[in-house]
Amino acid sequence: MRRSDRLAEIIKIIQDGRLHVAQDIAERFGVSVRTIYRDFDTLVASGISVDGERGVGYILREPVFLPPMNLSFVELEALHLGMAIIAEAADLELQAAATSLTRKINKVATTNGTIPKRWGFGVYPFAQAKIGFKHMPIIRNAIRKQEKLKISYLSLGDLASTRIVRPLQIEYWGRVWTVTTWCEKRADFRAFRIDKIVTCILSGEQFNDEPGRNLEDYLAIVDADMGHNQ
Repeated sequence: MRRSDRLAEIIKIIQDGRLHVAQDIAERFGVSVRTIYRDFDTLVASGISVDGERGVGYILREPVFLPPMNLSFVELEALHLGMAIIAEAADLELQAAATSLTRKINKVATTNGTIPKRWGFGVYPFAQAKIGFKHMPIIRNAIRKQEKLKISYLSLGDLASTRIVRPLQIEYWGRVWTVTTWCEKRADFRAFRIDKIVTCILSGEQFNDEPGRNLEDYLAIVDADMGHNQ
């Protein structure tokens, strides 16, 4: 079993709201308890709301329940395609979430017999985009916690630089991912291609939504530029 599949299964297991010990989960998957500890460390670092500790057990703290909704078949296809792309071209935590969500969708969507049991898309891996996925959990975690990052970066001309940045938003451009930031060195907004980031670590320094340096200000600049180009 791929690790991303095991992570998806672990998420599914702990969604019942009960306390689960690592030993039981390890026996279920035929792996060591240490491996399950590392899996939970990955889930926690990626932002999954898991409470617990080694030797005690783990429980999902904040499960999300969505109200019933009606989707057209085309909407289901769009959702399925998105999940297929993420399952191939994202970090481990998002791969696990996409795999788990796809299974839930397939289970519910095929129960009434109106949708074929075999449907969906095959998506080839995005090699270039996947280069930077090792940094994605750290970046996403930093965005949520509003923590500055220290990155070493290669420009498109392969010029190396080191920056302290405030990560604001991750964006996907079809083949590559970028992280929009406030760059302390340039005192301006900068977008960095994630596949060109060599190292990426949390600085341990928090930042606030200061006027002129936050995501809303960046989006306002983008909107203004688009208006001028129309």
